[in-house]
Amino acid sequence: MTTTQVLIVDDQELMLQALKVFVGQAEDMTVVGDARNGVEAVERCRELRPDVVLMDLHMPLLNGVDATRRILAEQPRIKVIAVTTFAGPEAIVPALCAGASGYLLKDSEPELLVRSIREVIAGHNALSPAITAALVDSLRHSPDPRRHLPARIAPDSPAAMLTPREREALDLLAEGMSNAEISAELYISEAAVKSRLGTLAQKLGVSSRVQILVHACELGLVQPRLRRTEGHVRGTSRPPRT
Repeated sequence: MTTTQVLIVDDQELMLQALKVFVGQAEDMTVVGDARNGVEAVERCRELRPDVVLMDLHMPLLNGVDATRRILAEQPRIKVIAVTTFAGPEAIVPALCAGASGYLLKDSEPELLVRSIREVIAGHNALSPAITAALVDSLRHSPDPRRHLPARIAPDSPAAMLTPREREALDLLAEGMSNAEISAELYISEAAVKSRLGTLAQKLGVSSRVQILVHACELGLVQPRLRRTEGHVRGTSRPPRT
């Protein structure tokens, strides 16, 4: 059986060893090496050519964001997942802009880590709900109010031709909902949610759910907001879809 080759990068020995254990327990994954700073990470990627890199962000010599950028410039097929303690947009946005396919917090459950590796290998982005919520909140409280003003969208552009159901999915995405939550809210399968978001990405000219949200905000198609209150019971606001 072909296994996913994983390189782990972290300057804290305890975390490095813990990540090795978590990944090593998955039958479809192999830890091929490790690095303790960004410079080592770049060198190890050249040597080992891993499929996935678990990347700490704050490290000596070269930080994780710059290391990610260098690695992907040389080997764009590699998938990088940032694994860090920092949940603020000042850390999330640079990592994603550098090309990271995922962003997880170090206190995430081991199962989420393993699942995220599988997701990025399958071509998807892997963001924990907490990270999606942080991005939503960051956009919502943007210091530049012009960011949320409707932009000029050509009437014949794909962005101007979103269907009601696509707009509905976009609204729920702006609340920070996961695919599973959108599925439950709209009474459709997760596969249908992925298909709908894929169409949205095509129409907006982007490639990930995070980019869908950011670009939609810039165009004024949606305004990010906090999740609904716990008093809201999902599934009671609209009849089941057929």
